[in-house]
Formats: sequence, C-alpha cells, structure tokens
Amino acid sequence: MEMTLIPLPMGVTVFCAAVSAGLAVWHWVGGGSVSRRAELLFNGTVGGPAWAGVRRKTPPRVRAAAVRKRLTELPKEWFCLPVAAVCALWGESVLPLVAGAVAVPLVGRRLRAGERRRAAERRAEAVRGLCDVFVGELRAGAQPAEGLTTAIRAARPDLNGSEIALVVADARFGGDVPAALRKAARLPGAEGLVGVAACWRVAVDGGAGLAAGLERLGATLRAQRDQRDALRAQLAGAWSTVVVLALLPLVGLAMGWAMGADPMDVLLHTPAGLSCLVVGALLEAAGFWWAGRIVRGGSAS
Repeated sequence: MEMTLIPLPMGVTVFCAAVSAGLAVWHWVGGGSVSRRAELLFNGTVGGPAWAGVRRKTPPRVRAAAVRKRLTELPKEWFCLPVAAVCALWGESVLPLVAGAVAVPLVGRRLRAGERRRAAERRAEAVRGLCDVFVGELRAGAQPAEGLTTAIRAARPDLNGSEIALVVADARFGGDVPAALRKAARLPGAEGLVGVAACWRVAVDGGAGLAAGLERLGATLRAQRDQRDALRAQLAGAWSTVVVLALLPLVGLAMGWAMGADPMDVLLHTPAGLSCLVVGALLEAAGFWWAGRIVRGGSAS
C-alpha cells in the first residue's frame, strides 16, 4: 500500500521550527531537569553512589536566576535569531530565518568593534589618570620608579596587560622604562604613554623636571579628549539622521499593515516583491554604509 505524504503549510513548518529552537534554548538555559527515577535507572541502584548525585527538581526562583545569568552571558548578536523567527512566523517564510542567520556574524563583528572602541577610550582615560597620579606622587617626594608603579596600579584594570606588567618590572628593577612605555603605547588608546616615555627620557638624560613635563602632557591629553567630545556632540545629529533613514523601510511596512494591506506576504511570496526586497535591502545597506563612512570621516578629520 503506497503512502501519501501531505505537505504542511509554510506557516506550520516555520512554527514547528521556532518551537523546536525555543525548546532547545530552554533546555540549554537549564529549564529541563532529569527525574530521580531516570538517573537511578541509568546511573545505579537505590542507595548506591548514584543516589547521592541525584539532581532534584530546581526551584522556580533558582531556575529563573539561572536563565537570567545564561541570557546575560549569551552574545548579543544571537538575539537576531528570535527576531528573525518572529518575522518568519508573521510572513510564513523561511527567508527571515536565513537573513537572521546571515546577520549574526555581521552584528557580532559590529558589536566587537564597538567593544574595542570603548576599551580604547577607557584605556586613554586611564593614561590621563596615570599622569595625574604620577605627578602627585612626584610632588609628594616619591622616586620616579616608585611613583610610576603606584600610578600604574591606580590605573588598573583599564590599563592592564603584559606590556604594562613589563613597564612595572623595568621600573622596579632598573630596566629600560622608556622602551617599555613605548611598547605599551602600541595598545589602542594608550598612545599617551609615548609622551610619558619622552618625559622620562628627558628627565633622566637632561635633568629636566619630570613632574612639570607630565603636567603639560596631561593637559594636552585632556584638551584632545575635550576636542573629540565636542566633535562627537556636533556629529550626534548626523548619526541620528542616519538611524532615522535606516528605519524608514520598517515604518513603511508598519504603515502598510495599519492600512489593511499585507506587505510581508507581497515581499516574501511574490516574484515582484522578492525582487523589490532584494534591491531595497542592497540599497539600504549601501546607503547606510556610505552615510556612516561620511560621518566617520568627519569624526576622524
């Protein structure tokens, strides 16, 4: 007897895929618990060693805390997948899921670039604080090596790494401190350490005041920070314009849905809609990249 397979609608298929993914995530974050009978069946007998390791049912409060902890540890780019699943259920198509999977590495790279930029800014602020603490230690009568060590300790953890540890070691044991400072200045945001190395070299070779040079260096670094902050404030309006232009297609979809139309069905299930979707996505990405390049060029100049 021949069996006939009944094809499922696309919406049912996408819904089953989303439910399966949700169950997998729930089990990953600790929602599933193994019963005592199952553990005894597969691990041993009652009263044996397996009885002491039986996992009881987790209280809801502890389970909720574990879920929150796992979600906070989850990379933020993976949240593109739930949004894509919602769009897939709405449009009854697998194309949003494919787009969400493609967006995960792109968004992750963008987020990591932002984290590196923020780390560089914190490192630059730590260098400015190092200059202030170093000057204070020198004014209080500390030796340069001791003052530099104290200043580096005060600047941690934003100013940390093997290069910084090498600076501390050279300062303690009479090594080449300027060379170690120049090597540590290769870290993003720590370029001000080149000035500290120059002040140290001038003070050791020429007998000039180290504290006075560090004060001028700190003032210069603070002036550069203020100039960069003022430029960012001026470019905030341009960035807002870029974001608004990037969100206009979503506003258009919402307006079409509010007027009683079904834009998702047209975009995902008709050849003309698919063509418009592809061309529009490419133009949107190109426009967003070009606008961002213009704004970043203005901030770098």
